[in-house]
Amino acid sequence: MAAQTSYALLCLENPLLDIQGHGDRAMIAEYGMKLNDTILVEDNPKQLELYDDLIKNHDAKLIAGGGAQNTARGAQYMLPPNSTLYIGCVGDDEYADILRKACKEQGVHVEYRVDPDHPTGRCGVIITDHHRTMCTNLAAANQYKLEHLQQPQIWSLVESSRVYYVGGYHLTVCPPAAMALATHAAKTNKPFCLGLSAGFIPQFFKDQLAEVLPYTDYLFGNENEAKTWAENNGVKADASIPEIAKALANVDKVNKQRPRIVIITQGTDPTIVATGGTGEVSIQEFPVLPIEPNLIVDTTGAGDAFAAGFLAGIVLDDPIDVCVKKGQWLAKLSLQELGPSYPFPKRTYGQDN
Repeated sequence: MAAQTSYALLCLENPLLDIQGHGDRAMIAEYGMKLNDTILVEDNPKQLELYDDLIKNHDAKLIAGGGAQNTARGAQYMLPPNSTLYIGCVGDDEYADILRKACKEQGVHVEYRVDPDHPTGRCGVIITDHHRTMCTNLAAANQYKLEHLQQPQIWSLVESSRVYYVGGYHLTVCPPAAMALATHAAKTNKPFCLGLSAGFIPQFFKDQLAEVLPYTDYLFGNENEAKTWAENNGVKADASIPEIAKALANVDKVNKQRPRIVIITQGTDPTIVATGGTGEVSIQEFPVLPIEPNLIVDTTGAGDAFAAGFLAGIVLDDPIDVCVKKGQWLAKLSLQELGPSYPFPKRTYGQDN
């Protein structure tokens, strides 16, 4: 089936196949990990065997993962059919086919760059009670190239999209692609949205983040990511989350037609929203939707789900308070699923929020 000529939301980052299965501490030790580790496969060939082991022996659940791909799926969950496009890099293998099938089933159109020399990125997750021990092999996800985005058939989709979202992990792979979207968004006065994704992004990829931040209209992060940015950008050591959000909102901005809106989640504490970039900065706090602890199945991907609901609100031109509520609603649903997933049959926002 041919692609559409336009999409409401375009997401760019690093696609992974999440492979989640139940194991025990002996299995974790077998693969050279510790409980609740989140590691990258580096020089341990044994860890590459984890993925097939989970599939063959541990009744693994396969999920189209990677932060922004989770977000694209979540936004599509709340938007009209055929609203979202996702771009990244995969290998030429069966794992890529699984990703394509999963995204198609959930209504997300993908335009993957296919790298013939690297396998599709995978994240193996060993589930023990409420613990998640993760081992990621980025592989092809690390091989995205600007040239793919610049192809006429892809760039035409960029030009016709209305909202852009880049996950922060992509700043470790291909910053020029993120900048191409950012500069186009500023030039055409379209919303450009960025997720901080992890604390190491503002710490070890400070320059890449500093380059794209002036183009960012909506910035998503959690309290740890916000504090790490502050520590690496001269903000006073005892700054509160609202003060850090205000500092982020005040970073120089290229597109003066839009304010910068900084959204910081804090787990069960209120979500902080700072609106600025064009003068005075306003701070709002939004209490988190309550959830019974016994209903929480998995916290993996809750931040991606929050960004997804918020982005769905942006696409639909909702006011900020509604965008936050939609983000919190979708995150609450995701907490009750295994992995970064959303319940089916679909729930509709407004029915039970």
